[in-house]
Amino acid sequence: MIRPLSIILLLLSFSFVTSCQDILECVINRHPRLDDKRLVTALVDNFYFDEIRADIKNEPRDNSYYYYFSIDGDLPRGLEFFIDYRSVIIEGTPLETGIYNFTIRLSVEQANDYYEECENQLNDCDGLCDDTTLQRYRLVVQ
Repeated sequence: MIRPLSIILLLLSFSFVTSCQDILECVINRHPRLDDKRLVTALVDNFYFDEIRADIKNEPRDNSYYYYFSIDGDLPRGLEFFIDYRSVIIEGTPLETGIYNFTIRLSVEQANDYYEECENQLNDCDGLCDDTTLQRYRLVVQ
């Protein structure tokens, strides 16, 4: 049986390794996320549009962050990716059939109320438990 004093000592030593703010950030679980959705099936020679949106979970001020996207993978000829602030848009007229897999990576950075002197090894001051995420998608073109 673990003694209550041992638990308290363990928690205190953990708080010296990480800041209390960072612990609270992860308890609240604020982190960026991308739509976890199935993309609409595209048809060859027909206009296609779909949108993948980003937000920050449990953050009512998620417009106060910069959103940076990177996309790894391919789309069929005729389709393109566009970034529109917090969305990745897939648009165009596909010219070939197939299954296309790609990954979207999202990183966010606080835009307002950020102070360089606040950031250190124990605290990044952005209020997030994590500042990156990725999601894999599959687009089927028939």
